[in-house]
Amino acid sequence: MSAGTMPSAVVAASWLVVAGGVALSVLGPSRMAMAGGVLAAYAGFCAAVVARHRQRRASAKALAGTEDGATLVAYASQTGFAEQLALQTATALQGAGMPVQLLSLAEVDGRRLRACRQALFVVSTTGEGDAPDSASGFARRLLAGADGLHPLRYGILALGDSSYARFCAFGHALEGWLRRQRAQPLFDLIEVDNGDPGALRHWQNHLSALSGGVEIADWERPRYDSWQLAQRRHLNPGSQGAPAFHLVLAPPGGAALDWQAGDIAEVGPCHAPAEVGRLLARLGLDGAIPVRCDGGGTTLAAALATRMPLPEPHFAAMQGLAPQQLVDALAPLPHREYSIASLPQDGQLELLVRQTRHDDGRLGLASGWLTAHAALGSRIALRIRTNRAFHPPADDRPLILVGNGTGLAGLRAQLKARAAAARRRNWLLFGERSAQHDAFFAEELAGWRADGTLARVDHAWSRDGGAPRYVQDALRLQAQAVRQWVADGAAIYVCGSLQGMAGGVHDALAEILGEDALGRLTDDGRYRRDVY
Repeated sequence: MSAGTMPSAVVAASWLVVAGGVALSVLGPSRMAMAGGVLAAYAGFCAAVVARHRQRRASAKALAGTEDGATLVAYASQTGFAEQLALQTATALQGAGMPVQLLSLAEVDGRRLRACRQALFVVSTTGEGDAPDSASGFARRLLAGADGLHPLRYGILALGDSSYARFCAFGHALEGWLRRQRAQPLFDLIEVDNGDPGALRHWQNHLSALSGGVEIADWERPRYDSWQLAQRRHLNPGSQGAPAFHLVLAPPGGAALDWQAGDIAEVGPCHAPAEVGRLLARLGLDGAIPVRCDGGGTTLAAALATRMPLPEPHFAAMQGLAPQQLVDALAPLPHREYSIASLPQDGQLELLVRQTRHDDGRLGLASGWLTAHAALGSRIALRIRTNRAFHPPADDRPLILVGNGTGLAGLRAQLKARAAAARRRNWLLFGERSAQHDAFFAEELAGWRADGTLARVDHAWSRDGGAPRYVQDALRLQAQAVRQWVADGAAIYVCGSLQGMAGGVHDALAEILGEDALGRLTDDGRYRRDVY
């Protein structure tokens, strides 16, 4: 295995062990024993990391042997990049405890797809819009057929080069065929232009959501800006649901604010200070020791707050390591994505974040950091990712906005953009638990209703009794109005939870408009989703 194929932690660990061996040869006898002890501990740690990497490689080989109840990860690769991403995808899901089957599209047939309930496709486009050579048989056998795949839920990562006229053409052809077979998209197709890291991070975020929020390490080194947590307001005290917070972040000094409605904030979270303190106590280390982390100087406590600890069985290997060695060997925590709820002209970046909790009661990593552990005034690691697929319509066509819970963040930014452009035919359908406790941004929505920015608003309160209970029920109750708005040229934007809401809304729209009509809206860019 070359250094180019090793995980960064293994490369760093291997180099340090070699460097440590050289250093021992020039130490005096009195120091060799001490240094040798540290090196022995570090070598044990490195061995554990290497063993885990080899185990992942062995597990990946075994992926092709599983089938029943597994998520299918299928790839079509011309140069090997799609295959590499598919392997990373399958390994990440397997590491999160999900059964996975990894196959080339050349090995996929109709029987296998009909038996599958969930599939992720990683496919490249070659030439002027062709399928990769390895997938040509799949294209001939299946894309022309119509066997019906209604139970299947799918996601597509389409790789391409936007300098070609038919960008990601095979990915789009695959999506069109799956739609015609009545398969249901888990989320909108993700286009990757020349390995765009932002698009790949978006794919990883969906993998985390599919695996129940399990932490999946980023596939690239994070590079964040430093924002400041300026305000935090609890929006739903007394709610039967988990606490939700409106957060305001001030930009880095002198930074130009540049994003559009629909864009995404990627947050680099930190562990709770108490958790870092417990780790330092177990390791017997002083958190004030200076170290270097992510290219800058900091303290050991601050560095460990941003790092993924090894699982408990490998914890002993960390003991006895020098502070800098420990920081160098641990991977950064994965980012989390949040829909931006404001516009640059607001002068600040706003989020709507709901707390999540693990089964053991611990707060989720990113939501806990943003809503509880980070003190006001704290620095928040954040970068903005362009999300062109959810930018507002460029014209004044009608806009139907559908969402639930914290999905209102993305819809709020859309409404701000429409208000600023004086585009007033907007319809919001929003679902939450109760009108008394969960009417997020109620005064602002009422103001938009009064000034004509919102032509109509329909709420669905799931715990208040009566109808509609959920936002998809509200759509069905207003089916005739939905059809009329679409006939008038409306676009439909959906923002909110992947589990439950997104599928329910998709089914309701398919019933109201018809599967073929909904597919045409997708092709025309008039049906767009930002789901998580």
